[in-house]
Amino acid sequence: MINYFLYARKSSESEERQVMSIEAQLTELREYALKEKINIIETFTESKSAKQPGRMEFNRMIAKIYETKEPIGIIAWHPDRLARNSMDGGQIIYLIDIKKISVLRFPTFWFEPTPQGLLMLNNAFGQSKYYSDNLSENVKRGIRQKIRRGEWIGKAPVGYTNNYKTRNIEPDPIKAKIIKQLFMDYADGKYSMNSARERLKYLGIESKSAKMISVSKVEWILTNPLYYGVIKHKEEYHEGKFEPLISRETFDAVQRRLKERSQPRKSKHRHDFGFTGLLTCGECGCAITAQFAKGNGGTYRYYRCTKKRVKCSQGYLREDLMLSQLRAELQKISLPDEWVHKMQAQIDLWEKESQGEIILFAQNLDSKLKEVDIVLDKLVNGFLEGIIDKDTYLKKKSEIINEKQSLQQRKTGLGQKGLLWLEPLRDWLKVAHSAASIASSTEMNKIKSILQKSGTNHSLRDKKIGLDFLTPYSYISKYKGGRGNRKRMNTKNKMGESVNFTDSPIWWALLESNQPPTAPIAIGGVCVISFSVL
Repeated sequence: MINYFLYARKSSESEERQVMSIEAQLTELREYALKEKINIIETFTESKSAKQPGRMEFNRMIAKIYETKEPIGIIAWHPDRLARNSMDGGQIIYLIDIKKISVLRFPTFWFEPTPQGLLMLNNAFGQSKYYSDNLSENVKRGIRQKIRRGEWIGKAPVGYTNNYKTRNIEPDPIKAKIIKQLFMDYADGKYSMNSARERLKYLGIESKSAKMISVSKVEWILTNPLYYGVIKHKEEYHEGKFEPLISRETFDAVQRRLKERSQPRKSKHRHDFGFTGLLTCGECGCAITAQFAKGNGGTYRYYRCTKKRVKCSQGYLREDLMLSQLRAELQKISLPDEWVHKMQAQIDLWEKESQGEIILFAQNLDSKLKEVDIVLDKLVNGFLEGIIDKDTYLKKKSEIINEKQSLQQRKTGLGQKGLLWLEPLRDWLKVAHSAASIASSTEMNKIKSILQKSGTNHSLRDKKIGLDFLTPYSYISKYKGGRGNRKRMNTKNKMGESVNFTDSPIWWALLESNQPPTAPIAIGGVCVISFSVL
């Protein structure tokens, strides 16, 4: 009597899929063996695709067949359970040729070890391989088409959820806000990779085992263009037809921050000195560092020149004395509530008046988008006709897709931000308004942040801090003092028109700046006549 090996296999390695497949095969095959009086001496089962060689149980069965002295038979549900690739199928046929396998039995397929039987078996293996290859090509073609339509393939990434009606993704009501805030905070330097993981865990974004997600997962999120609306697939970029969570500008800011932090640090242990990195030495130009020093019964924090380049005569400055000077500098650019309220009212008025300009700007963006589409069509046609090589095509397509995405985001942001200079103006007003309260606090990081944003050439010489305020903050520091005593009066501006001024000296700065409304930096590019009505 010939002894048989029973082999059962299911294609998926997942426990959730094809749960009954192996059990059903075993039941049917054992009933078939009992009916046909087949003697099964060993059973091999595994959950592994047969498309590629390398199945552990299958290889173990083949090794035992080689070791046995007597011919062995194999019973399986169908030839495609044994092999879907040419190598494994070839092994089975070779073992039949050398008489190591004497018979194959299938409930749904006939086989005899004759030339005709081997031909039929070879055809069955070939048909199984064809089915597998054809299915793979159909899946790949479907994936390519789905990506061309701008649809995400597979499970939705963190921050999105699958919409099975549209077969695309859409922002998750809760997680989308968390991911958006993560990008903004990381761009501002609030988190490292580890602290970002901790923050996400605290907010409910965690791994399947309820632990913090890995550093590589956080990096994948922060470097994936998907979040500003572009799908990257096999080094090719495609425009996504789903709502982006962030702007391209925020994404680029995060990439710059990641690049800065990619440099290795000499030490992982750093002291919390709030003003390091802010000042340079006014004598030799070296950085100002900080250290602890003991004296008068206590430990104090001092700032001093690193003196790394040349000999420097500058001494030490205690942190509390430095804090006093930096607070005084902040007071120079702070605005009182009364001024802020008037300016805010004028900004709100400009925002209402800007609707016509928004429409015109949107029309210009539409024209540019049409031009980009035309260029993209020409590029694709050139590639299909063989005029452009693949490397040039992929590089130019990436540039065009990113340009188109940037234009679309600018168009989307028009309705929310108004004219492009209004947001810088609001930001300037917010910083100037908060300067006084921050100056009276002990939050050194916030003091440092505002001074870095509002000034340049921060230096320390002879224990005195010096800096130059940037426009438009320089207007406040310049006109907040002596010229604020002017009385309300009628005068003429540079255009010869009669205007009224309040006692607030900042209006005089605006008058003398005479900036056109298109300049986005000089206090939001304010037109001086617009402020004069206040």
